[in-house]
Amino acid sequence: MSSVPPNRPPNTPPGGIPPYDPNTQWRVYREQQKAAWRAQRDAWRAQRHAWKAGYGGAYGPRVPSMVGPLILIGIGIVALLVLTGHIAASEFWDWYARWWPVLLIGAGLALLGEWALDMRRETPVRRSGNFVGILILLAFLGFGASGWHHMGPWVNGWGDNDDFFNSFGLPEHDNDQQVLNSQIPANATVDIENPRGDVSVTAGDGQNIEVQAHEVAFSDSDSGARNVWSAEAPHLTVSGSAVLVKSEGNNRGRLNLTVTVPKNAKLTVNAGRGDVTAAGLGSGITVSAPHGDMHLNSITGPVETHFASGKHDFSAHEIAGDVTADGDCNDLTLSEVKGRITTNGEIFGQVHMENVSGPVKVHTSITEIDVASLPGDLTLDSDDLRVTEAQGAVHVTTHAKDVDLSQIYGDSYVQDRDGRISVEPAGSYSIEARNDKGDVEITLPPNASGTVDGHTRNGDIVTDYGLAVSGDEEKTVSGKIGSGGPRIYLSSDNGDLGIKKGPAFPAAPPAPNADAAPAAPKSAAPANAPHLKASRALPAQPVTQ
Repeated sequence: MSSVPPNRPPNTPPGGIPPYDPNTQWRVYREQQKAAWRAQRDAWRAQRHAWKAGYGGAYGPRVPSMVGPLILIGIGIVALLVLTGHIAASEFWDWYARWWPVLLIGAGLALLGEWALDMRRETPVRRSGNFVGILILLAFLGFGASGWHHMGPWVNGWGDNDDFFNSFGLPEHDNDQQVLNSQIPANATVDIENPRGDVSVTAGDGQNIEVQAHEVAFSDSDSGARNVWSAEAPHLTVSGSAVLVKSEGNNRGRLNLTVTVPKNAKLTVNAGRGDVTAAGLGSGITVSAPHGDMHLNSITGPVETHFASGKHDFSAHEIAGDVTADGDCNDLTLSEVKGRITTNGEIFGQVHMENVSGPVKVHTSITEIDVASLPGDLTLDSDDLRVTEAQGAVHVTTHAKDVDLSQIYGDSYVQDRDGRISVEPAGSYSIEARNDKGDVEITLPPNASGTVDGHTRNGDIVTDYGLAVSGDEEKTVSGKIGSGGPRIYLSSDNGDLGIKKGPAFPAAPPAPNADAAPAAPKSAAPANAPHLKASRALPAQPVTQ
């Protein structure tokens, strides 16, 4: 008979089931929970170490995004182009103010592209995004540039406004001061300083200086206006050969000066906020007008000008001497100059020069122009550069402009990008034209001779001469025109080359004598008179081919 008690589970240990102990059961449960927590902790540590090492882990390796390095490279390239003068800083910020959201769009598209590539991987990856701070900074810069783009013209215009306090509705009071008159030595140096207001200078016949002053005050009372007039009234001081006409200025008014000086006086004008006009001077002039236009006529001697804001115009006509313009300006118009012309600074409007006896040098952050002599004319704007009838060598370096050189009596060199080059020499002269992304075309007179060497990629070659053309994607043209001689080198990427026959030009006129005595200056013209000669129609002369 079995000794196992009834209802006992099988495999019951001898002695039966021990009695239930709650403390023991709680210790067992707690040990199990601790073991599970330690296992989970070890798993997390292993996964984190795998991510740091770049492999393993449930979410795959950590892979850096290419967006951050691309943004840094782009910033570095733009900064380098600005610092080296290939891009004007003002033009870049103007562009960035309009188009900075494109940067965010590009970064988003790049991230989408990376995500699409990651979806094709067998093992998922985890992208890092340390460039987010850079994007936020660039977005803030974009907001700032956009705000300045819309508010800047108003702020600048406000700062250039000579009638600033009149914008608050203060009444205007006018007064003509008593004329100042004094005799000064021959060949005296006259310095005119006027912080607020226009300055007009003409040459007289005697040795006297005469100062007429028209005062303007903005005040709500007559007594306040008199205080402004007293503060801004000019003073005339003669100390030997040094003559000073000076106004302390007042920000509640302006002072317009009309000064007559001896013809042989050397003049210096400093006008803070106002226009400057001068005519008939015989010993040159130096003008600084940071916030005003300059109009000079019939000046004998050197002319030196200084600008600041880039919003104002400069014109000079019938100048028997060198002209030097430094700083940023808007429109620049020069004609009938018997010396050299040198400009250095940004030009935001149009340039027109004509009938210049000496060399012409124009320097901006985008364009370099050197012309040995300019009996014809030169025009320059944001899209085009044209030189017609130049004597001696012409050297042009620019980009994003169409360049047209015509009737050039000398060697030509042109380097351009994203534009079209056209060169039309007046004889057998050396030509070098290099263009990145644009066509190059030369038009030679019937009697021209030269040795041609041309190269183009992704373009065609058209020639009116029996020159050898070869190549498919990269084409070349070579050979002699006439008896050979001057080198003609043409180069273009993604553009066509054209070598054409054109009409004949008249023989080169004799070079002007820059040291010749100038003609007597004409009477002063209005400040807005263009003083530009009519274009000359040159009859074509038959030339034996």
